[in-house]
Amino acid sequence: MTIPEIFARHDEPYFRDGERRVLARLLAEGPKVVATGGGAFMNAETRALIAEQGVSIWLKADFDVLIRRVRRGANRPLLQTPEPEGALRKLIDDRYPTYALADVTVVSDDGPHEMVAAEAIQALMSYLSVQLGPQARPAAPEEGIFLTTVRVDMP
Repeated sequence: MTIPEIFARHDEPYFRDGERRVLARLLAEGPKVVATGGGAFMNAETRALIAEQGVSIWLKADFDVLIRRVRRGANRPLLQTPEPEGALRKLIDDRYPTYALADVTVVSDDGPHEMVAAEAIQALMSYLSVQLGPQARPAAPEEGIFLTTVRVDMP
């Protein structure tokens, strides 16, 4: 089922519980990159697991950027309201203080996705105190680095 179908057939708490269990399993499996939806990082248990086993990156975007993004598709269940702009503003007000707990914050704007990805990698390397250059080597998988991207444009 798609996310909107899960929300319609069950409800948001059902979806969030499944999301929490999947993320816990992925974290236990070892190093990988996981791009979550905006609601995943709101779960205290998930945040604690990420803090314990990985690195969280918040791709922070302002309201204008987010509203342009979400208008491109109708697959955001929490914005399927008569006033999606108001719902998005409320989500931002409710969630940004929690998102600010992420280990790393990278501003995401209307530029190319590759630019934001490169900035996220650079910020991660800086966070991990790795200098980029000819002597640098990527972290080995056995070092247990886990990157989770918290995407606020997916309420």
